[in-house]
Amino acid sequence: MKKMAAIALVLTGLHGMAQEYKSYPMWNHRLPMEQRVNDVVQRLTLEEKVAQMLNATPAIPRLGIPAYDWWNEVLHGVARTPYRVTSYPQAIAMAATWDTNSLKSMADYSAIEGRAVHNKAIQENKTNERYLGLTYWTPNINIFRDPRWGRGQETYGEDPFLTTYLGAAFVRGLQGNDPKYLKAAACAKHFAVHSGPEPSRHSDNFNPTIYDLWDTYLPAFKELITKANVEGVMCAYNAVNTQPCCGNDLLMNDILRKQWKFTGYVTSDCWAIDDFFKYHKTHKNATESAVDAVLHGTDLECGQTVYKTLIDAVKQGLMKEAQLDISLKRLFMTRFKLGMFDPPSIVPYAQTPASALEAPAHQAHALKMAQQSIVLLRNENNILPLSKKIKKIAVVGPNADNSIAVLGNYNGIPSKVITLLQGIKDKLGKDVEVVYEKAINFTNDTLLVYNDQLAQFNWNGQQGFKAEYYNNRELSGSPVTSRIEKNVDHFWQEGEGVTDGIRANNFSARYSSVFTASKDGEISLEVEADDGYRFLVNNREVINAWQRNRWGARTHRLKIKKDSVYNIVLEYWQGDGKANVRLRTGNFEKTDFRVLAKRLSDADAIIFAGGISPQLEGEEMRVDYPGFNGGDRTSIQLPSVQTNLLKALQATGKPVVFVMMTGSAIATPWESRNIPAIVNAWYGGQSAGTAIADVLFGDYNPAGRLPVTFYEKDSDLPGFMDYSMEGRTYRYFRGEALYPFGYGLSYTSFNYDGLTLTKTVAVNKPVTVSVRVKNSGTKDGEEVVQLYVSHLQTNTKTPVRALKGFQRMMLKAGETRLVRFTLRPEDLSVVNDKTGNSYQPKGKVQISIGGGQPGVKNKTTSNVVSGVVQVR
Repeated sequence: MKKMAAIALVLTGLHGMAQEYKSYPMWNHRLPMEQRVNDVVQRLTLEEKVAQMLNATPAIPRLGIPAYDWWNEVLHGVARTPYRVTSYPQAIAMAATWDTNSLKSMADYSAIEGRAVHNKAIQENKTNERYLGLTYWTPNINIFRDPRWGRGQETYGEDPFLTTYLGAAFVRGLQGNDPKYLKAAACAKHFAVHSGPEPSRHSDNFNPTIYDLWDTYLPAFKELITKANVEGVMCAYNAVNTQPCCGNDLLMNDILRKQWKFTGYVTSDCWAIDDFFKYHKTHKNATESAVDAVLHGTDLECGQTVYKTLIDAVKQGLMKEAQLDISLKRLFMTRFKLGMFDPPSIVPYAQTPASALEAPAHQAHALKMAQQSIVLLRNENNILPLSKKIKKIAVVGPNADNSIAVLGNYNGIPSKVITLLQGIKDKLGKDVEVVYEKAINFTNDTLLVYNDQLAQFNWNGQQGFKAEYYNNRELSGSPVTSRIEKNVDHFWQEGEGVTDGIRANNFSARYSSVFTASKDGEISLEVEADDGYRFLVNNREVINAWQRNRWGARTHRLKIKKDSVYNIVLEYWQGDGKANVRLRTGNFEKTDFRVLAKRLSDADAIIFAGGISPQLEGEEMRVDYPGFNGGDRTSIQLPSVQTNLLKALQATGKPVVFVMMTGSAIATPWESRNIPAIVNAWYGGQSAGTAIADVLFGDYNPAGRLPVTFYEKDSDLPGFMDYSMEGRTYRYFRGEALYPFGYGLSYTSFNYDGLTLTKTVAVNKPVTVSVRVKNSGTKDGEEVVQLYVSHLQTNTKTPVRALKGFQRMMLKAGETRLVRFTLRPEDLSVVNDKTGNSYQPKGKVQISIGGGQPGVKNKTTSNVVSGVVQVR
């Protein structure tokens, strides 16, 4: 009895302690946030403070502070979450829309879905898990200076002006306009001189000129920080002027905190602080690296090791604890702005329901942006749009039915993905024969041909696999069910029964068998699964897609000897959404292009879906194919196998349309002279196939414009490691581009005339410009009006031309509209190459407005008009 009373007394005391924190100022939502933040920080122990400076922060029960992981992504829709979400076109594709309103709406919708995900995580007690928080490490506003960079697909292109306006629109859409609370927290990355190469990013050091730094690399960051009020900044892996970016005097202290007066939080890129002493060799050890990063204002370590040394650093007097408090106040201020310490009833977004995920309006906008992003590069003899009355169409190529390609990288998983093949089938219906041939891989003409070798898989004398199913994601404990299955080929809808006691979410499985070879040679084993898997042969892991399964089916080629046995194990886990796991066998066979072309010669039209995919370009990848290395490209040329196949298809005499999917510029010199129609579709998101079909068959008039220069050949490019902007991008490239920045065709035509502008203007005064734009064709269509500035008389370095205004608009056939721009003094300014300061020089300035750049040879479906302003 006394024992029970004692337990009750202890429990009562614990309950009292648990509720005591509610009386602290930090929990009083009526107090100013700054006061509440100060209250939190002063209550933390040294150990608690340091733990809150790691991306995966633990809970502090005595203060009621929940665990939280800062790491989340929303590049083009909520990414990497276990829930099904809307997936919009990749960032580079959204840049091709040249539409700030569309991008802002996308970010707004994504923030709503992000809130729904976070609220669901709170209900399921998962706030400590990665990719479920409200701090998104997006947008990527690095300048896509070199098309070989694999992560260029994550950016808004090569131009600082376009990147600035699109990036600001994204931030405003994501963070919302509530006067007190953030809908979500955006983070501008990677500060500030960062654009590959991927394989050496942890040790690279770049030395940009003062001119290039302020003319190219910093403008977008400055705008987002000083005007769009982005909440966070991520510092990059590489070093600038010998100092790692996260510990850089110029970037972090002088520019970010002093000049721009940034008060938000800064996170390192993931494990970038490790690079200080492991790869840059600028610091002796983890402790020295951690102290220096914090002193330079890196508040959060994306990682779990280096900042832990800050405890001893403070105790040893290497830094003051008060320095940690500065970072902690920034970090907690962000969480308070997100409403994480306030009653949900007073936070506008805390009630967002799970039904907001994949809402109809969001999905409709994903289709709209996919349509808007498509760039018509070539349309000889108006071969497009195709007639829907055709009887047979052939759809060929590695991207024809590739759902991975359309989703890009840093993507979420939607409930449904429409590939090009499916989009064409949906468009034409059952009365039109649609023939599909993958034909080739991206870089070779050898495909896996499946064959049935199930009889050679056995477990303890029974044909098939031992299948063990677990009621968790980690294969932990004992299996709930163990049985023999003849093959591994499963698909379950979310929540569907898998076995007795297990439904198709949050489970794992292990499939084991012994393969007995019937002959000498080679067998190819292909695995495809959603969510993650590991594949082992003779206890050796040969494929690991456990954490980041984004490459679709993957193959292991196994050399075999007759009568030898091989132990096969496939381990698999599934979170939420649809589930599938499949193991198939086959052998690789070479495609004969002449035979293929003959087989397709009775088609009325041939669509070739090629280009590249996120399976080849991206972030620090284990990829080594001809033309590709480590996520980057070693050549911008279209892989030769694709050109050779296109030549064979062209020889049929049937209309050939090249649909190119890519996240970067591809050089297509032969195709651009010989294939009558080329459509650049980027990585168009969940509705890519529908959008492309809409363009191919005339239900949508394309109006995407290139946000990057498409060069003709590798020799047009300076060295990848050369961060000088000389000879790079449309602003400094003086050669002839295959397709220039801002280029794109339409199914109609536009005419510009009536240019009026201020002829003479004083320094630091605005210039007003207007022009008439007429849809001079027979079809309704959108035009992207572009304004470029060229300084004709100046002794300092300036771009050849620079974009300083743009507007996307719809014009009905025959409609004329007056378009006005007001150029600010900063739009007519240049950068002093000695100081980095901007100033407006006197002299003549050419103002050009039209459907593209002035002075380029490529013919478009609109013209360009120009005038001169005298600045006195």
